[in-house]
Amino acid sequence: MFAFILRRLVQAVIVMISVAFIAFMLFQYVGDPVVFLLGQDATPEQIRELRADLGLDKPFLYQFAAFLGNAVQGEFGLSLRQGAKVSRLIAERFPATLELALVAAGLALLIGIPMGVYAALRRGTFMSQVFMTVSLLGVSLPTFLIGILLILVFAVNLGWFPSFGRGEVTQLGWWTTGLLTAKGWHHITLPAITLAIFQLTLIMRLVRAEMLEVLRTDYIKFARARGLTDRAVHFGHALKNTLVPVMTITGLQLGGLIAFAIITETVFQWPGMGLLFIQAVTFADIPVMAAYLCLIALIFVVINLIVDLLYFAVDPRLRVERAGGGH
Repeated sequence: MFAFILRRLVQAVIVMISVAFIAFMLFQYVGDPVVFLLGQDATPEQIRELRADLGLDKPFLYQFAAFLGNAVQGEFGLSLRQGAKVSRLIAERFPATLELALVAAGLALLIGIPMGVYAALRRGTFMSQVFMTVSLLGVSLPTFLIGILLILVFAVNLGWFPSFGRGEVTQLGWWTTGLLTAKGWHHITLPAITLAIFQLTLIMRLVRAEMLEVLRTDYIKFARARGLTDRAVHFGHALKNTLVPVMTITGLQLGGLIAFAIITETVFQWPGMGLLFIQAVTFADIPVMAAYLCLIALIFVVINLIVDLLYFAVDPRLRVERAGGGH
């Protein structure tokens, strides 16, 4: 187990350095942030002075080494647009993004798994066909369109939910949350549903496919031959083994929810990291963009490590192969 964790940690470090280098290199071609800050009418002397103050006159490798050294300490320099520490900006926005992603993931799991199980066990029924049709719509429709439709129906026409903002939040130290207030839940409902729909349909179709595959295996036939009830076979044996691959997909999808909440946050003006990233791209704010991508890469690496450890703990075949030296 120790060797397994150590190997994963080494891989994680390599991935993080590679992502940081590629992100910092690509963003050199986004645009000159000095032009955005000073405008087109700036004199050459003003441009040179500001570039020197920001450290942008240094060689690329020097800038990257400085960025990497600060990132290891949790510092990503100063935002070129706002003049504030990037770490503080991300700390202010991260709770909103994480909160939205967790609520969306919870909705996707609570609704997607039962729908997938029903579609597998009641294959061919009317409701099963309805679920499959809905899943196709959920996979096909773009997220921004789903968000706009929800705003049009539930915010504009019916007036049931607000169309933007986070609502009332509670301060818990440096962390802020809207899940402890009624207005917070009221505001998060539409963006969470928008973000959850694609994940929900993906989980439903995956659970259905895995459930049908498991039901065809020999040990399920043996369980039926032993006289076990359908409930015991379906939920005690089939569902348990169905959720093993689902666990992997769900873990990675949580990282995807955090990373790709940009569109949802933009549509609903949700004050999260995605909106911060869009604003940074507009003004070529390189430190913010690079820090955002590094943070997303770190989230994926951590989630992937946790999923691997859970897989190792849940699937006994992996433990037997490690113990026997197999691959």
